[in-house]
Amino acid sequence: MSDLTDLVRRHVREGTAPGIVAALGDAGGGLEVAAAGDLDTDAVVRIQSMTKPVVAVAALRLVARGGLGLDDPVDRWLPELADRRVLRAPGAAVDDTVDAEGAITVRHLLTCTSGYGMILDDSPLRRAMADAGVEAGPEPVTLAADAWLSALAGLPLVAQPGRTWRYHHSFGVLGILLSRVVGRPLGEHLRDDLLGLLGMTDTGYAVPPANAHRLPAAHRRLEDGGFVQVEPAGAGHYVAGSTAERSHDELVSTLADYAAFARMLAAGGAHEGEQVVDPALLVALRTDQVPAAAKDPEGFFPGFWESSGWGYGVGLEVGGEHAGRFGWSGGLGTDFWVDPDTGRYAVLLTQVEMGPAAFRLLADLQSL
Repeated sequence: MSDLTDLVRRHVREGTAPGIVAALGDAGGGLEVAAAGDLDTDAVVRIQSMTKPVVAVAALRLVARGGLGLDDPVDRWLPELADRRVLRAPGAAVDDTVDAEGAITVRHLLTCTSGYGMILDDSPLRRAMADAGVEAGPEPVTLAADAWLSALAGLPLVAQPGRTWRYHHSFGVLGILLSRVVGRPLGEHLRDDLLGLLGMTDTGYAVPPANAHRLPAAHRRLEDGGFVQVEPAGAGHYVAGSTAERSHDELVSTLADYAAFARMLAAGGAHEGEQVVDPALLVALRTDQVPAAAKDPEGFFPGFWESSGWGYGVGLEVGGEHAGRFGWSGGLGTDFWVDPDTGRYAVLLTQVEMGPAAFRLLADLQSL
């Protein structure tokens, strides 16, 4: 039994998750896969924020072709975001605003510095986001793409564009932007321009009804070590025949599919002899792009900025033994990382909301 198989079996026995699948691979094509519990390697799972690196790569492919510029104002395609208003202070009333000093750009979206994002402390803006149906949380989005953007555009920015890092919402906006740039739903564009190229045939904004049996239930881990189901198996938001209005949503994927994506990144952006990501743009993707002054220590989980940076859709280690390693997690216990120095990568999929047990699993996988 391999160390990877032993690890996933042990964590299922210890109650980390009802099921775990994982892969360790390298840019040359080496791949080790392990599964334990009620997940198998063919499961199509909700990858949540591991969508962000995929959308970032899709955006950079358009940048490389000249269809989009990193410093292009987004209101050219998203007129809803013209003439933004900005809160006078983060805790101010939503009508206590000043003019934005500049436009939101594509770079701001990729670096989560657009002025939109999660508000962790209670404030008028956080309550207004919840009332408008655009607050980030564990539940799937309920608004269609254009309605979601319209609701978000009705609210002020928490900070001037480029001044403060705030997680999550910039990538929903980026997805809608890409769909308007290419003139069709983002899911179709991803399939034809990126996912198909990498053989990621099971990745998309929902599981087709014919494959619903491959979608496992999602769970929350209780303090007593048990689990409660938070999303059903084979049903719900992530089973759909059409995803035309989901350009702001999050993807489902499989172990094999995401391993192909991670291998491409580990191989310098190349796949089967074709350059998928421009090498210079890939270096930028995995380089810290957030100015020190924008790294609000209150804007994410404690200690994040002490050892991490943010590139284009990925987090990266900025010091220590694995400096330069990059990747990202999803809220339902999914994770991947790539080590550009060794060409190795890892992918981990569960369907349990993140918590202390999941973070221990991630640390154990890193140790391999």
